[in-house]
Amino acid sequence: MENGQARGNRIKLALLQTQIVWEDKERNYKIAEERIREVANQGVEAVFFPEMSFTGFSMNTEATKESDGRTLRRMCALARQYHVSIGFGWVKDCISTCGKCENHYTVVDNAGSVLSDYVKLHPFSYSGEDLKFQGGSTLAHFPLNGILFASLICYDLRFPEIFQAASKKAHVMVVSANWPAKRREHWRTLLRARAIENQVYVLAVNCVGECGGVAYAGDSCMINPDGEVSAALFGTEGMLVLELADDVARFRAQFPVKQDRREALYAKLLMGTDR
Repeated sequence: MENGQARGNRIKLALLQTQIVWEDKERNYKIAEERIREVANQGVEAVFFPEMSFTGFSMNTEATKESDGRTLRRMCALARQYHVSIGFGWVKDCISTCGKCENHYTVVDNAGSVLSDYVKLHPFSYSGEDLKFQGGSTLAHFPLNGILFASLICYDLRFPEIFQAASKKAHVMVVSANWPAKRREHWRTLLRARAIENQVYVLAVNCVGECGGVAYAGDSCMINPDGEVSAALFGTEGMLVLELADDVARFRAQFPVKQDRREALYAKLLMGTDR
């Protein structure tokens, strides 16, 4: 019964490691459609793109921001046309309300309806992202084929607390990124750590090549709940087509780490009130 339940929910998905054309939405939309068509013909049920999927990681919000839902409409139409769920990143114009933009990652289902809309919690201040972007304040979960996913974006990977919170429900974490090649070992190490400590699958999708004067190595991958990298793509544009069977419950039952967490104590320690 346990094995049947643990492995009962499956999904075929694709991580699309793209070389993003800098700040050119139309060209990137066309490339995206080609990739979506290709994987849909292979029976893929969900595809995931990197962070800021159709512009690259740009601080030029005048070129990237949207208030008209342009990217959302385009991806919803492609989801309906090819009958596949799509995860993608874009920039929302919130300047009139908060003076900044938001870095979004949205997932739509195969009927073109929004399943999840996540705002990056931690703008990357080292690059000045915090000057142009407001951080979000909530997690975002979404179901696909009976499996609960959560989405996080790039720099969020360095903050383990939010992965612990998300993994209370989610069995799969999608981490979209524009993570530079010069810090690729951090990327690889932190992804494995997040999978191991939360006992979840991690789906990591990064861009590749030169974009906006920055080099990206890709290193998109799927990592199992025990930290094993089961598939990866290095240094080249392409796609990972994967079969994921949700056996997270089995991993957690066999090695029940989460039952030993002391979250009330951790909160006291973080607040400096441990007495």
